Amino acid sequence: MRVAVRGFLMACAVSAFAPQAVLAAERVVAPILTTADARDAKSYAQPLVARVSHVDLDLTVDFASRTISGVARLDIEAKPGASAVVLDDLGLDIVSVKDGNGRDLVWSVGESDPELGAPLTIQLAGARRIVISYASRPEARALQWLEPSLTAGKRRPYLFSQGQDINNRSWIPTQDSPGIRQTWSARIVVPEGMTAVMSGERLTPEGEPAGEGRRAFRFKMDHSIPPYLIAIAVGDLAYRELGPRTGVYTEPAMLDRAANELADTEKMVTTAEKLYGPYRWGRYDVLVLPPSFPFGGMENPTLTFLTPTFITGDRANVGLVAHELAHSWSGNLVTNATWPDTWLNEGFTTYFENRIMEALYGAPRAQMEADLDWGEMQADILEAGGPTADGTKLYGETGGQLAYFKGAVFLRTVEAIVGRARWDTYLRSYFDRHAFQPQTTAGFLKDLRANLIKGDAALEAKLDLDRWAYEGGLPSNAVHVKSEALARVDAQIAMFEAGAPASRLSAGAWTTQEWQRFLNNLPRKLSKAQLDDLDTTLKLSDSSNAYIRSAWLELAIANRYEPALPSLEAFLTSIGRGLLIRPLYAGLMKQGDWGRPIARSVFEKARPTYHPTVAESIEKMLSGT
Repeated sequence: MRVAVRGFLMACAVSAFAPQAVLAAERVVAPILTTADARDAKSYAQPLVARVSHVDLDLTVDFASRTISGVARLDIEAKPGASAVVLDDLGLDIVSVKDGNGRDLVWSVGESDPELGAPLTIQLAGARRIVISYASRPEARALQWLEPSLTAGKRRPYLFSQGQDINNRSWIPTQDSPGIRQTWSARIVVPEGMTAVMSGERLTPEGEPAGEGRRAFRFKMDHSIPPYLIAIAVGDLAYRELGPRTGVYTEPAMLDRAANELADTEKMVTTAEKLYGPYRWGRYDVLVLPPSFPFGGMENPTLTFLTPTFITGDRANVGLVAHELAHSWSGNLVTNATWPDTWLNEGFTTYFENRIMEALYGAPRAQMEADLDWGEMQADILEAGGPTADGTKLYGETGGQLAYFKGAVFLRTVEAIVGRARWDTYLRSYFDRHAFQPQTTAGFLKDLRANLIKGDAALEAKLDLDRWAYEGGLPSNAVHVKSEALARVDAQIAMFEAGAPASRLSAGAWTTQEWQRFLNNLPRKLSKAQLDDLDTTLKLSDSSNAYIRSAWLELAIANRYEPALPSLEAFLTSIGRGLLIRPLYAGLMKQGDWGRPIARSVFEKARPTYHPTVAESIEKMLSGT
């Protein structure tokens, strides 16, 4: 099957770009989808005319100027007669553009959009390799530069990137679209005593001399990937092996805690392979970042980036690791062609994550997490405007985490209707058929009909595929997995509402998920006496578990509970994960004259610790734009 897929990829590349048949024979070039729904509105690229197939970077990281500068060499696949290639540029300082022989090429930067950046148009003049000398800017949207005081060790500065969804165009001149997959290689020069890691094979893990006071690290990625998955981090990093294919990078001060929390990583890889086929990326290492990392995790190939907030000492949140690992199949292997197709990435992965958790930790754990996701989905549907709102559709700009949760419920519903064995056989074959290729919602439904439904009209009617994909709300066949453990928590909520003191709650052995259920499902209006009882008895304002503390602070804000304000400020100035902090700012803003001044005051202090994308989104929230 893999040979057949390889042949198909080559055929697509050769038919679209015939003069490059020799290059295609040397390196598999992923196809560009030609249907209208595969056109990426967030990219200026015109890949059916000329597309980037390989990126080679030779860059220097400068902490003093907060810039990355050097050279990007791009291999171009072009149709006969194509005069230009169009790249995506978000504030890059371009010094020169030449062909592979050093000849200057004519280039121009078009009108800029605050979100999308600008088109960088390069006249090819027959060139099939272009060499761009450039530098990023200090405010580059993909990059966060941390002073030593914001790291765990507090000895050296730190840099990390976050490319998804369209941020990498602020430090790499390429076609920044998930449907234009590219191979890449890199040489990264950093100050002596620091380590660079990237989302590819680490060719020189210890680095090599690069002149006085500097060290270079080399990387390569031979599989074509969507460019948002090119990632970099530089800091005072240590490494520990977790298994034959797995390990963890982080600051030395965090290494023991991180390795302990990640002890099951190798088992997760093996478990995932048993479900949906071989892991195709070589190693699966993780990088645990400083607290300002804006997401829970980022599925960068060979090197998942993780927030330290998942470390709670009880491995209660390793579902996050399972999620990012699952992306090695759904998202990295088969990628959404455009961002309205995000559910093909996140919905598949959320479903797959739950299957890994079930296989590794048992059905009750998986049921608990699926039931929590159902509750979050219902909240997101309401937040998006209710069941008929456009923001509740799978295909499109979904609200909240609907792409994750509604997508997973869709796939779980298909499983329930066709049976798990049949569904697993199909899903494994789907990953094989479309490996290292982009996909659209329409393309997935077409594949599902061809390879699972196979003309069965009764099954087609039961599945209701088009309503799931293109209409708002939830179809009537949606499967809600219910957890007995969370039902017991619900009974505790009812008891507390009826007047029982917090001391009577059986919370001592609760997992993070049970705490979240309890705090999120309490009435949003409680008396000060009830809040005092909860906080004094359960020590919620002092919780070191970021998930629990965030949920508690949401409740405190809803009640204008001022004793929690010191905890709120400490939390918002020490954590940068958007999932945990955005609801707190949103809650403060809803509290009008009481909450808005608090939100603005805390944000002014916290802003330097946030990733640029998180800071920008919160600033818009606070300004009402």
